[in-house]
Amino acid sequence: MENIYYEGIRRSKRRRKKGPVILILLLLAAAIGFGGYKLAGMLLEKEDTDESSAVQEVYDTPSASWANSDSNPDSGTGDDGIYKLWTEATPTEAPVTSTVPDDEYVWMSDFVDTRERVDVKGIYVSSAYINKKLDDALKLVDTTELNAMVIDIKSDGGYITYRMDYPLAREIGACTSTISDINATVKKLKEHGVYLIARIVSLKDPVLAEKKKELALKNKDGSIFRDSSGLAWVNPYEDEVWEYLTEICKQCVEVGFDEVNLDYIRFSTDKGMNNVDFGPKAEEMTRIEVITEGIRKICEVIKPMGAFVSCDVYGAIISSSTDARIVGQSYFNMSKYLDYICPMVYPSHYGNGYYGLDYPDTHPYELVYHALMDSQKVLYMIDPAENKAIVRPWLQDFTATWVSHHLNYGKDEVRAQIKGVYDAGYSEWLLWNAGISYTGDALNKE
Repeated sequence: MENIYYEGIRRSKRRRKKGPVILILLLLAAAIGFGGYKLAGMLLEKEDTDESSAVQEVYDTPSASWANSDSNPDSGTGDDGIYKLWTEATPTEAPVTSTVPDDEYVWMSDFVDTRERVDVKGIYVSSAYINKKLDDALKLVDTTELNAMVIDIKSDGGYITYRMDYPLAREIGACTSTISDINATVKKLKEHGVYLIARIVSLKDPVLAEKKKELALKNKDGSIFRDSSGLAWVNPYEDEVWEYLTEICKQCVEVGFDEVNLDYIRFSTDKGMNNVDFGPKAEEMTRIEVITEGIRKICEVIKPMGAFVSCDVYGAIISSSTDARIVGQSYFNMSKYLDYICPMVYPSHYGNGYYGLDYPDTHPYELVYHALMDSQKVLYMIDPAENKAIVRPWLQDFTATWVSHHLNYGKDEVRAQIKGVYDAGYSEWLLWNAGISYTGDALNKE
């Protein structure tokens, strides 16, 4: 299979007969190497398109629904690939180029980074599991190469899993006692050398949306938008939403978490989103811009506190600018602010034919490797003088029985994905299993 990077260049050359211009660009690429070749491809691919119609066409089709389809509308090999994603606009309020003169704005130029980084190999652990089976989780970490846990602090339902000392969260009834003693839990985990990551579900927040309706996503008739599960989301164009998330992140750092991990930091992909009224600010900022700016604001608060910031993103946004625009996640732009970016490259979540793989779930190594090689290409375009997130992908440690062509994931399949991470040039990874049932045999022993 041809790599989509070369395919993009080939297709664009078919579309346009540039003659000498193409020859010059290709000669330039040969002269300056791989980076120049990619740049030539990007320039050839750049053209005016009607983005609104492209988005509208697939707007009510969430990426997950493509996983079991023979017709993925954006399989990473079409004209709407990674080149246009690189050129997406960044927030005008936050210039990110490092080529500006010294007397102009440079993001967080006064920040002296003294934080100690850890080469993370971790697992997701639900708050309920932590409260009931903490010793089981610790045993797995103590006896294998694992050294980190991603723990639910703000859940998919909008609830905070311990009695956080945050007046607004308590006022709206968001705080619970699922983790009965957060300080004792953190202390015990730290004694075992566990790197602690607080998972914070961000914009999917039924509690805040229902209690503070002015912050909820609303339909054009004024009613609250609800996703396919009947849950309300908050509007990322409202500043108070980001203030709420920032305070929750601060609280997590203050109780001892090493990192805050923002999940669902995107727009909903559920049917009906094309009927949502985001308010007047949406006419001034794109989805990518508002999500990127919110991330920037959180980073500016959390990094100086000594903790790291990461975000979970759809794996498809690495190579598909259509998906990126729909959910508001730009792999390129987000990485200019984050410490870590965590693409969910679960093989079961890709449509048939993606990366030339007949049934991606049956090719765990190839899917992960190809996705992360695309990651390398996108992030290569960030100036080395700027902030660049470290890539730490989420891997699949579950069997996707709902996919018609799937494998039973066990030791070989999990290890194949980990090999894909290493072969693509990365060293960190996280395993996801919603039931907190991990394949211990796939993990190297200490």
